[in-house]
Amino acid sequence: MSESLEPSSYRELLRRFLEEDLGAGDITTDTVVPAGRRARGKLIAKAPLVLAGLDPFIEVFRLLDPSAVAEIRRKDGEELRPGESPVQVCALARTLLSGERVALNLLQRLSGIATLTRCFVREVAGTGVQILDTRKTTPGLRALEKYAVRIGGGRNHRKDLAEAVLIKENHIRMAGGVSSALQAAQPAKGHVAWTEIEVTNFDELRDALEHSPDVILLDNMQPAQVRQAIEQVRFTEGARREPAHDPARKIRIEASGGITLVNVREFAETGVDWISVGALTHSAPAVDFSFEIEPA
Repeated sequence: MSESLEPSSYRELLRRFLEEDLGAGDITTDTVVPAGRRARGKLIAKAPLVLAGLDPFIEVFRLLDPSAVAEIRRKDGEELRPGESPVQVCALARTLLSGERVALNLLQRLSGIATLTRCFVREVAGTGVQILDTRKTTPGLRALEKYAVRIGGGRNHRKDLAEAVLIKENHIRMAGGVSSALQAAQPAKGHVAWTEIEVTNFDELRDALEHSPDVILLDNMQPAQVRQAIEQVRFTEGARREPAHDPARKIRIEASGGITLVNVREFAETGVDWISVGALTHSAPAVDFSFEIEPA
């Protein structure tokens, strides 16, 4: 996926956010601030962070005032220290005052996701493991939140339910078991990016290996169990390998469940390929910015 966003992908979303916040109009600003007065708004980082969402931040003010001009000093993906200013926006004072909350809320959310993702990526540096997000995103904000994960150095898992087959615990129950679920999924191969199944124990793992899915998700296993599972997968692959086998093709192993910044390195060193972390999007704290507005 690209590490850029087309304004057309979020402009209508921003309009809805502004409609929600403005209601019938910003009565305080419209009462107190003269209509033609212009101002400068300076965005300032109040804590160490990874910047993400600068373009949507600016677009909020452009939607309210097409004459708004941004002086961009930093770009998404850069790390800011407290006191650094990535952008200054010049526009009508009413525009800056009425749009600042929507613009800041979104920027703080996306930069928080990018900052947390960068922390996870750094913890696994040198292991070759990729940090993945999940579909545990804010409804309506998935594209923006997954963009923030990419900015932080992570990788996107499925963007939606149509992208790949991911058979989870409830699917397995409804299908009648791991083998039945994977057999039923066979016709989808070639039409989706990959086929993946979640396993929670070694019996399920053995059943999954009979069908050679593209990815096996080890759910809520401890690092020692993950290491043992990987050994079993690789041994099975080696035992079945034929001369015509593609050596580049192997079953990818994903670990998920209970993974934090404290233990992610231990999981990464087991030999997994992917580690998915729902917290990247569902629990990332908003980072701290201020927006100082002064008369132009």
